[in-house]
Amino acid sequence: MITENAKKYVEKMGIQEPIEESDPEFIERFYNFAYDEVVNEKGQELPEETRFMCILAVLLGCQGIDLFEEMVEASLNMGVSEIKIREIVYQGVDYLGYGRVKPFIPCMNEVFKKKGIELPLPPQATNTMETRYETGEQKQIDLFGPHMKGFGQSGPEESRHINQFLVKNCFGDYYTRNGLNDAERELMTFCYLYAQGGCEPQLKSHTMANLGLGNDKAFLIKVISTCIPFIGYPRTLNALRIINEAYEETQKK
Repeated sequence: MITENAKKYVEKMGIQEPIEESDPEFIERFYNFAYDEVVNEKGQELPEETRFMCILAVLLGCQGIDLFEEMVEASLNMGVSEIKIREIVYQGVDYLGYGRVKPFIPCMNEVFKKKGIELPLPPQATNTMETRYETGEQKQIDLFGPHMKGFGQSGPEESRHINQFLVKNCFGDYYTRNGLNDAERELMTFCYLYAQGGCEPQLKSHTMANLGLGNDKAFLIKVISTCIPFIGYPRTLNALRIINEAYEETQKK
Protein backbone atom coordinates (compact mmCIF):
# COMPACT_ATOMS: atom_id res chain seq x y z
CA MET A 1 0.00 0.00 0.00
CA ILE A 2 1.31 3.45 -0.91
CA THR A 3 1.50 5.66 2.19
CA GLU A 4 -0.56 8.82 2.50
CA ASN A 5 2.64 10.86 2.74
CA ALA A 6 3.92 9.41 -0.54
CA LYS A 7 0.57 9.95 -2.27
CA LYS A 8 0.45 13.58 -1.19
CA TYR A 9 4.04 14.19 -2.25
CA VAL A 10 3.55 12.67 -5.71
CA GLU A 11 0.37 14.70 -6.12
CA LYS A 12 2.26 17.86 -5.17
CA MET A 13 4.96 17.00 -7.72
CA GLY A 14 2.27 16.63 -10.38
CA ILE A 15 3.71 13.52 -12.03
CA GLN A 16 2.41 10.07 -12.83
CA GLU A 17 4.68 7.15 -13.59
CA PRO A 18 3.63 5.31 -16.78
CA ILE A 19 4.30 1.99 -15.02
CA GLU A 20 1.97 2.63 -12.08
CA GLU A 21 -0.64 0.20 -13.44
CA SER A 22 1.68 -2.39 -14.98
CA ASP A 23 4.13 -2.59 -12.05
CA PRO A 24 2.18 -1.71 -8.89
CA GLU A 25 4.39 -3.78 -6.59
CA PHE A 26 7.52 -1.87 -7.65
CA ILE A 27 5.78 1.51 -7.55
CA GLU A 28 4.53 0.86 -4.04
CA ARG A 29 8.05 0.29 -2.71
CA PHE A 30 9.67 3.06 -4.79
CA TYR A 31 7.09 5.74 -3.96
CA ASN A 32 7.11 4.86 -0.26
CA PHE A 33 10.90 5.03 -0.17
CA ALA A 34 11.62 8.00 -2.47
CA TYR A 35 8.64 10.20 -1.64
CA ASP A 36 8.04 9.40 2.01
CA GLU A 37 10.91 7.68 3.78
CA VAL A 38 13.73 9.65 2.13
CA VAL A 39 12.12 13.10 2.13
CA ASN A 40 10.94 12.72 5.75
CA GLU A 41 14.09 11.16 7.21
CA LYS A 42 14.66 13.05 10.47
CA GLY A 43 17.63 15.38 10.27
CA GLN A 44 18.05 14.93 6.51
CA GLU A 45 15.39 17.35 5.31
CA LEU A 46 16.19 19.78 2.48
CA PRO A 47 14.31 22.76 1.04
CA GLU A 48 12.25 21.50 -1.89
CA GLU A 49 13.99 23.82 -4.35
CA THR A 50 17.40 22.47 -3.35
CA ARG A 51 16.17 18.87 -3.41
CA PHE A 52 14.87 19.08 -6.96
CA MET A 53 17.84 21.03 -8.27
CA CYS A 54 20.09 18.23 -7.00
CA ILE A 55 17.86 15.54 -8.49
CA LEU A 56 18.03 17.25 -11.90
CA ALA A 57 21.83 17.49 -11.73
CA VAL A 58 22.16 13.85 -10.69
CA LEU A 59 19.89 12.73 -13.54
CA LEU A 60 22.06 14.69 -15.97
CA GLY A 61 25.13 13.02 -14.51
CA CYS A 62 23.74 9.49 -14.82
CA GLN A 63 22.02 10.17 -18.17
CA GLY A 64 18.53 9.48 -16.81
CA ILE A 65 16.75 11.46 -19.50
CA ASP A 66 13.33 9.79 -19.27
CA LEU A 67 13.02 10.53 -15.56
CA PHE A 68 14.65 13.93 -16.12
CA GLU A 69 11.68 14.97 -18.26
CA GLU A 70 9.28 14.09 -15.46
CA MET A 71 11.44 15.84 -12.91
CA VAL A 72 11.66 19.09 -14.89
CA GLU A 73 7.89 19.34 -14.62
CA ALA A 74 7.99 18.29 -10.97
CA SER A 75 10.73 20.86 -10.28
CA LEU A 76 8.65 23.65 -11.74
CA ASN A 77 5.70 22.51 -9.64
CA MET A 78 7.93 22.43 -6.54
CA GLY A 79 9.21 25.97 -6.99
CA VAL A 80 12.39 25.72 -9.06
CA SER A 81 12.45 28.52 -11.65
CA GLU A 82 12.86 27.83 -15.34
CA ILE A 83 16.02 29.99 -15.28
CA LYS A 84 17.62 27.78 -12.64
CA ILE A 85 16.63 24.62 -14.49
CA ARG A 86 18.19 25.91 -17.71
CA GLU A 87 21.40 26.91 -15.90
CA ILE A 88 21.67 23.42 -14.39
CA VAL A 89 21.44 21.93 -17.88
CA TYR A 90 23.83 24.42 -19.50
CA GLN A 91 26.52 24.03 -16.84
CA GLY A 92 26.38 20.28 -17.26
CA VAL A 93 28.21 20.73 -20.57
CA ASP A 94 31.40 21.61 -18.66
CA TYR A 95 31.43 18.33 -16.76
CA LEU A 96 29.55 15.91 -18.98
CA GLY A 97 30.24 17.25 -22.47
CA TYR A 98 27.77 18.42 -25.08
CA GLY A 99 27.45 14.88 -26.44
CA ARG A 100 25.75 13.79 -23.23
CA VAL A 101 23.88 17.01 -22.45
CA LYS A 102 22.47 17.76 -25.91
CA PRO A 103 19.41 15.44 -25.64
CA PHE A 104 18.43 17.11 -22.37
CA ILE A 105 18.05 20.58 -23.91
CA PRO A 106 15.08 19.83 -26.22
CA CYS A 107 13.67 17.59 -23.50
CA MET A 108 13.72 20.52 -21.06
CA ASN A 109 12.32 22.93 -23.65
CA GLU A 110 9.39 20.65 -24.45
CA VAL A 111 8.39 20.69 -20.81
CA PHE A 112 8.72 24.49 -20.74
CA LYS A 113 6.45 24.78 -23.77
CA LYS A 114 3.95 22.42 -22.19
CA LYS A 115 3.89 24.68 -19.12
CA GLY A 116 3.40 27.81 -21.25
CA ILE A 117 6.89 29.21 -20.67
CA GLU A 118 8.01 31.45 -23.53
CA LEU A 119 11.30 30.61 -25.22
CA PRO A 120 14.05 31.63 -25.47
CA LEU A 121 14.46 32.52 -21.82
CA PRO A 122 16.19 35.80 -20.92
CA PRO A 123 20.01 35.73 -21.37
CA GLN A 124 22.14 35.34 -18.24
CA ALA A 125 25.69 36.03 -19.48
CA THR A 126 27.58 38.69 -17.51
CA ASN A 127 30.70 38.99 -19.68
CA THR A 128 31.76 39.10 -23.31
CA MET A 129 34.07 37.01 -25.48
CA GLU A 130 36.70 39.69 -24.81
CA THR A 131 36.38 39.56 -21.00
CA ARG A 132 35.63 35.87 -20.41
CA TYR A 133 39.26 34.97 -19.62
CA GLU A 134 39.69 37.69 -17.04
CA THR A 135 36.35 37.02 -15.36
CA GLY A 136 36.85 33.27 -15.53
CA GLU A 137 40.19 33.55 -13.76
CA GLN A 138 38.64 35.71 -11.05
CA LYS A 139 35.90 33.14 -10.55
CA GLN A 140 38.51 30.39 -10.13
CA ILE A 141 40.25 32.52 -7.51
CA ASP A 142 36.97 33.20 -5.72
CA LEU A 143 36.11 29.49 -5.57
CA PHE A 144 39.47 27.79 -5.05
CA GLY A 145 41.76 30.43 -3.63
CA PRO A 146 44.53 32.88 -4.67
CA HIS A 147 46.80 30.08 -5.87
CA MET A 148 44.60 29.92 -9.00
CA LYS A 149 46.01 33.24 -10.19
CA GLY A 150 47.87 32.53 -13.43
CA PHE A 151 46.54 28.98 -13.69
CA GLY A 152 45.88 29.44 -17.42
CA GLN A 153 49.57 30.11 -18.05
CA SER A 154 50.83 27.22 -15.94
CA GLY A 155 51.86 23.67 -16.76
CA PRO A 156 53.78 22.13 -19.68
CA GLU A 157 53.58 24.08 -22.91
CA GLU A 158 52.12 21.09 -24.76
CA SER A 159 49.02 21.05 -22.56
CA ARG A 160 48.84 24.65 -21.35
CA HIS A 161 45.96 25.36 -23.74
CA ILE A 162 43.76 22.97 -21.73
CA ASN A 163 44.31 25.10 -18.62
CA GLN A 164 43.42 28.15 -20.68
CA PHE A 165 40.25 26.44 -21.91
CA LEU A 166 39.31 25.74 -18.30
CA VAL A 167 39.72 29.40 -17.38
CA LYS A 168 37.84 30.99 -20.26
CA ASN A 169 35.35 28.27 -21.17
CA CYS A 170 34.53 26.31 -18.01
CA PHE A 171 34.68 29.26 -15.63
CA GLY A 172 34.41 32.26 -17.97
CA ASP A 173 31.52 31.00 -20.09
CA TYR A 174 29.49 29.21 -17.41
CA TYR A 175 30.39 30.02 -13.82
CA THR A 176 30.05 33.76 -14.38
CA ARG A 177 26.44 33.50 -15.55
CA ASN A 178 23.51 34.73 -13.51
CA GLY A 179 20.70 32.37 -12.54
CA LEU A 180 22.65 30.35 -9.96
CA ASN A 181 24.92 31.69 -7.26
CA ASP A 182 28.41 30.29 -6.61
CA ALA A 183 27.29 27.88 -3.90
CA GLU A 184 24.50 26.54 -6.12
CA ARG A 185 26.79 26.09 -9.11
CA GLU A 186 29.36 24.24 -7.06
CA LEU A 187 26.62 22.04 -5.61
CA MET A 188 25.37 21.19 -9.10
CA THR A 189 28.95 20.38 -10.13
CA PHE A 190 29.30 18.08 -7.13
CA CYS A 191 26.12 16.29 -8.27
CA TYR A 192 27.24 15.90 -11.91
CA LEU A 193 30.59 14.49 -10.83
CA TYR A 194 29.45 11.97 -8.28
CA ALA A 195 26.55 10.83 -10.46
CA GLN A 196 28.72 10.06 -13.48
CA GLY A 197 31.40 8.29 -11.46
CA GLY A 198 35.07 7.83 -12.30
CA CYS A 199 35.85 11.48 -11.48
CA GLU A 200 36.96 11.12 -7.89
CA PRO A 201 39.94 13.54 -8.08
CA GLN A 202 37.70 16.25 -9.54
CA LEU A 203 34.91 15.34 -7.13
CA LYS A 204 37.23 15.83 -4.18
CA SER A 205 38.38 19.21 -5.47
CA HIS A 206 34.82 20.41 -5.94
CA THR A 207 33.76 18.96 -2.59
CA MET A 208 36.45 21.14 -1.03
CA ALA A 209 35.05 24.11 -2.95
CA ASN A 210 31.55 23.32 -1.68
CA LEU A 211 32.80 23.18 1.91
CA GLY A 212 34.52 26.53 1.42
CA LEU A 213 31.31 28.10 0.13
CA GLY A 214 29.24 26.99 3.11
CA ASN A 215 27.82 23.73 1.74
CA ASP A 216 29.08 21.91 4.81
CA LYS A 217 29.53 18.20 5.46
CA ALA A 218 26.09 17.71 6.98
CA PHE A 219 24.47 19.50 4.05
CA LEU A 220 26.31 17.43 1.43
CA ILE A 221 25.27 14.24 3.23
CA LYS A 222 21.67 15.45 3.02
CA VAL A 223 22.14 15.96 -0.72
CA ILE A 224 23.47 12.47 -1.43
CA SER A 225 20.82 11.01 0.87
CA THR A 226 17.95 12.66 -0.98
CA CYS A 227 19.32 11.48 -4.34
CA ILE A 228 19.75 7.80 -3.40
CA PRO A 229 16.52 6.70 -5.15
CA PHE A 230 17.73 8.25 -8.40
CA ILE A 231 21.42 7.29 -8.45
CA GLY A 232 21.66 4.18 -6.27
CA TYR A 233 24.02 3.14 -3.52
CA PRO A 234 27.48 2.54 -5.09
CA ARG A 235 27.98 6.11 -6.30
CA THR A 236 26.33 7.46 -3.16
CA LEU A 237 28.81 5.57 -0.99
CA ASN A 238 31.71 6.75 -3.17
CA ALA A 239 30.52 10.32 -2.71
CA LEU A 240 30.23 9.83 1.05
CA ARG A 241 33.83 8.66 1.17
CA ILE A 242 34.98 11.74 -0.74
CA ILE A 243 32.95 14.04 1.52
CA ASN A 244 34.59 12.51 4.59
CA GLU A 245 38.07 12.76 3.07
CA ALA A 246 37.58 16.38 2.01
CA TYR A 247 36.18 17.31 5.41
CA GLU A 248 39.13 15.72 7.20
CA GLU A 249 41.53 17.72 5.05
CA THR A 250 39.77 20.98 5.90
CA GLN A 251 40.14 20.18 9.59
CA LYS A 252 43.93 19.91 9.20
CA LYS A 253 44.29 23.40 7.78
